Amino acid sequence: MKRRRGFTLLEVLVAIAVIALALTALVRASGQQAEALERERELTLATWVAQDALAELRLKESFPAIGRRTGRAAQGGDDWRWELAISATEQPAVRRIELAVYRAEAKSDEQPTVTMNAFAGQP
Repeated sequence: MKRRRGFTLLEVLVAIAVIALALTALVRASGQQAEALERERELTLATWVAQDALAELRLKESFPAIGRRTGRAAQGGDDWRWELAISATEQPAVRRIELAVYRAEAKSDEQPTVTMNAFAGQP
């Protein structure tokens, strides 16, 4: 009796199951990677909006007045809004600047995409 060479049906099914599991894990990992990349893009753009808003403030006013300001900006094809709060510190010649950047369509109770703190001193 000759013995045939090859794989049995059971061996083929097990191999297909192993390949299916591996492909499922790869698809899930690539989806998570795409989400992480989009989040990183969003953080980068929001950080640029915050840096631009701070730079504009410093160019317009070397020692900003206490108060709140808001504005809008376009960055990377997206619309953003920012809120700026300038407050006094224990040192009269220093102001604290708190900046929050949101997506333009974000609701008022949502967390900002980026927050940034800075200080300005009287020249």
